[in-house]
Amino acid sequence: MPSDNSRPLPETLREEARLWLRRLTSGEVTEWDAQAFRRWRQASPEHARAFDEAKRQWQALGPAIGQLLQNDEAAAERHDRAMQPVSRGRRLFLRTAGAAVAGAAGAAIVHPPFQLWPSLDEWQADARTAKGERRALAMGEGVQVTLNTQTSIRRDIADAGGGAIDLISGEAAVDMAVGGATFSVQAGVGRSTAREGQFEVRHLDGQVCVTCLRGKVSIDHPKGRLELAARQQATYDGQALGRAAPVDGEAVSAWRRGELVFRQAPLKQVIAEINRYRPGRVMLAATALEDSAVNGRFAIAALDGALLQLQYSFDLKARRLPGGVLVLS
Repeated sequence: MPSDNSRPLPETLREEARLWLRRLTSGEVTEWDAQAFRRWRQASPEHARAFDEAKRQWQALGPAIGQLLQNDEAAAERHDRAMQPVSRGRRLFLRTAGAAVAGAAGAAIVHPPFQLWPSLDEWQADARTAKGERRALAMGEGVQVTLNTQTSIRRDIADAGGGAIDLISGEAAVDMAVGGATFSVQAGVGRSTAREGQFEVRHLDGQVCVTCLRGKVSIDHPKGRLELAARQQATYDGQALGRAAPVDGEAVSAWRRGELVFRQAPLKQVIAEINRYRPGRVMLAATALEDSAVNGRFAIAALDGALLQLQYSFDLKARRLPGGVLVLS
């Protein structure tokens, strides 16, 4: 008869454990968190085992984290902030939970590390897709929203003029029938609205990209309003709103057909895009090749084959690390 430790853990329990680990290493925990964590971990032997498993996976990322700190200035800055002294009110918790974390705080440079699991905001979404998953949602009469990989949304019930969602992170495509009500997508500080047609909104790392494929889309931003016509695209962040520019709609929406299309794209951008779909994490250690141009059409269902093509094209060597990390050098 198999022992309890040999039984597979429910995925929901694994995800709860990862969220707790992320919370413990955030530097923003409280005594209430300490009590809640104790209750959660003591709920059953499976809870304790799930946390230990999550901790081992995080610690296994150590070699890749060191390499990331050397090659990614933004990650290094986040690491410096995460390692700053915590307030006195939080030290009690750190003493309480320190044994449970057992060294995992050093991996708090990314929240979560390498985006291997959802953030707290994403966890609280009304709808969310996993890596490689696509999902179509009906949003009222004549409106369909398709969520791309690793996408989280909330339904915006406060919008009185029509349907709306808050795109927390990821990418969403909106298809609207002729003659329907308006539909809006809030992403960051901006809001994209259309009455009919087709548009896509991508919200990653604080940067938002809006593409109008058919019809017209208006973008409302603290810096002003911008109108997009079919086959136009614009980007914005918290400080600035860009201009409308022509775009290759076939390439932008290729993900809806199960493909990734790159035309003169930098290698580092290609790797970043593959990471959004493929389990684990690919790291490009050959920094001299980061800006090398890539042209290609890759099936999302066969991205390991795409990585092999990139290895041959750029004479890269692949090294596998624990935690599903693949380093190309």
